[in-house]
Amino acid sequence: MKEVKHIIEAYEKIDFSARKVVLATVVRVAGSSYRNPGARMLIMDNGQWVGSISGGCLEGDAMRKARQVMRSQQPMLVTYDTMDDDHNELRIGLGCNGVVDVLLEPVAAPGESHSLDHLRGLLTLSSLGVAALVYHSDDHHIIPGERLLLLNDEGLNADYCSAALTDIIGEDLPTILTSRKSATRSYPVDGGTLEVLFEVVEPSIEVLIFGAGADAQPVVNLAKSLGWRVTISDECIAHLAPVHFPMADQLVSCQRGFVNREITVSPYTAIVLMSHNYDYDLEVLKQIVKSEAPYIGILGPKKRADKLFAALEAANINLTEQDLQRIHSPIGLDIGAETADEIALSILSEVLAKFAGRSGGFLKYHKGPIHKRQGVDDQVFKQVYLHSEDDQQQIG
Repeated sequence: MKEVKHIIEAYEKIDFSARKVVLATVVRVAGSSYRNPGARMLIMDNGQWVGSISGGCLEGDAMRKARQVMRSQQPMLVTYDTMDDDHNELRIGLGCNGVVDVLLEPVAAPGESHSLDHLRGLLTLSSLGVAALVYHSDDHHIIPGERLLLLNDEGLNADYCSAALTDIIGEDLPTILTSRKSATRSYPVDGGTLEVLFEVVEPSIEVLIFGAGADAQPVVNLAKSLGWRVTISDECIAHLAPVHFPMADQLVSCQRGFVNREITVSPYTAIVLMSHNYDYDLEVLKQIVKSEAPYIGILGPKKRADKLFAALEAANINLTEQDLQRIHSPIGLDIGAETADEIALSILSEVLAKFAGRSGGFLKYHKGPIHKRQGVDDQVFKQVYLHSEDDQQQIG
């Protein structure tokens, strides 16, 4: 969501009386690509842009194509074939070995732009959803750029599409939501086909840190650089000086016995216990171990974690296999971290791996493609693993 946030922030500062703007969205990827479907880039007629649709290979040509869209004020679907470095149309060696489809849409001023108003809505997500985007249409009742949104806890949002689109694809959104897999689908319509990207969207990760010591500072700063929300809690208010954590979203002074009452934990919360105080960590752990958080990391050696587990058992708090899958101690990935900054990198790398359903190992030893693909046409799609029936099989 960090990229979406930056796009919206830039969009709201544009003087539309002087500027023309285009939104570029990756809608389909077959084979390999630097970015997956859903990657976005806001392009302005003064040569500036925010976001990206590749590792820098496609942006220049996308800007040239965007100028055509600015003049015509009509959406355009552009296909980049990077399979053959010697014969690609951009005359540069991309090395991606994939085919990338990008939708370029003209963008209107705030209040008049469905595409950007739709994106703004994604920033407030509190649960899983599916965003459908039309990127090709032979039906004159439906135009490229129309959008339909299904949120798990709010239902269908059809503010950005025609009734004709809802009639055709409306029943497919719950199926995509249940599968937790992004997809593209083609529908027969009068005169040809309708092609739609179904993108699984989810809220940003929130990191909840218990313990406001000096070693929490790099964790906060790195998490914020990733676009995550960060909350820090400590029962010593002196430790929570804003000057020490200027990037944190929230500082919560909370006594250890009132964590359940004062602090909210969601299915998108990663909890990190790093107070260096055994009794404090134990009391907090008693209250959050049965929460919805899919990740609980505890700083310290394995012997300390074993002692905490034994204390939980003595308090009649029995840890299930699922609980043990969620608890990580020693915390972090094994990257040889020693300094506070390196430990922060190790911790947040593990958090990202957990939410992405990855093991965190070396990619050179990964068998098969890096990104999940559909076997029939080699398309790349995002999959959400957390809180599904496949959790234990996909995530360790």
